[in-house]
Amino acid sequence: MTEIRTPRLLLRGWHDDDLVPMADIHADLRVMRWIGDGSVRGLERTAEDIGRWEQEWDEEGFGLFAVELLASGELIGFAGLSVSEALPGVLPEVAVGWRIGSQFWGQGYASEAAHATLEFALQDRGLDRVVSVSRVGDSASENVIRKLGMVPEREMAHPVYGYPLRVHGIDLTEFQA
Repeated sequence: MTEIRTPRLLLRGWHDDDLVPMADIHADLRVMRWIGDGSVRGLERTAEDIGRWEQEWDEEGFGLFAVELLASGELIGFAGLSVSEALPGVLPEVAVGWRIGSQFWGQGYASEAAHATLEFALQDRGLDRVVSVSRVGDSASENVIRKLGMVPEREMAHPVYGYPLRVHGIDLTEFQA
């Protein structure tokens, strides 16, 4: 599996010892507020999530990287590419996404990891276009999306929960790596 190093981060494959720290991130209401129905996830659900993320690597040749701080080796969340079966209104497009533990917010890690992911999409996977989907009102995610150079394209309702989502896109031939 591909590994990507940025000045402060290592984007890598998932290890067995990532389960507990990722479950801790999923147990934080502040992190999960904008995800799905906003409820937290336990160890079992997190293990299922990681298994699904690893399977996407096998099936698509891309997926969600575990994101680790280079300085400490600590897992801070994930970033990567996915095809969201849960959002049929976005299919078949590839989306860039991230989830970072709240204790690491405000330090530019999400932007750094997402930028590296877009470079990976363009240079390593040859994708022409990538989208990102945010829940309307999630200003922190929308700030990261703007830093990536992505522009709002349309809004749609979440197919299960009904709240508004905003789809942003970028033509990777115009992305400034």
